[in-house]
Amino acid sequence: MYLTRVHLNEKRRGTMRALSCPAMIHGAVESAFPGERRRRLWRIDRMEDVWYLLVLSEDKPDMKNVVDQFGFPGEAPQWETRSYEPLLNRIQPQSNWHFRLTANPTRSSAAEAGSGGRGKVHNHVTIEQQKKWLMDRAESHGFRLNEDDFTITFREWNVFHKKGNRGPKVSILSVTYEGNLTVTDTEQFCDTLTEGIGRGKAYGMGMLTVATPRGNNHE
Repeated sequence: MYLTRVHLNEKRRGTMRALSCPAMIHGAVESAFPGERRRRLWRIDRMEDVWYLLVLSEDKPDMKNVVDQFGFPGEAPQWETRSYEPLLNRIQPQSNWHFRLTANPTRSSAAEAGSGGRGKVHNHVTIEQQKKWLMDRAESHGFRLNEDDFTITFREWNVFHKKGNRGPKVSILSVTYEGNLTVTDTEQFCDTLTEGIGRGKAYGMGMLTVATPRGNNHE
């Protein structure tokens, strides 16, 4: 597995359009890999006034198209790619990590009797619902989470068309969580890091990343 980071140029008109239309970023990410199209985890991060695109993939990408559209073509390096294996090898039971996750917290309701259709998907819209959504999923994803150990740092609705102006309209709620967690199951947690959490992965949701908490020397 590889983690790639691209510095985005928010002063470019195309970049600002793409930041509000995740389908554009999704298409650019897929163009970085030859052959069969596979869904890769990706996320937009903002560090103070700097924007980054993070991509997690099984193969090394060629991000030239992404840089040409949304980055700094004259910058060196134009993108950074690092092996994800050293991090995965450091995951141990009861280890503590600082995490960041951008996700689409939802719930599904059963279809009405006799309708023959699928149930509806509803977004969780309150902070309490959104925090509970993540806490309810922690155990099955290999980690423990206390309510006081994390917070919601950003929430945003993205409304866009799947395929330019011709495709169906999509409304997706993006919620960014940040805080501390404890690993309870190494295998499950590594699967979570590489496969993500929740819905909307094609649109930049579900990618969980971790870093060593400050002052923690467990590694």
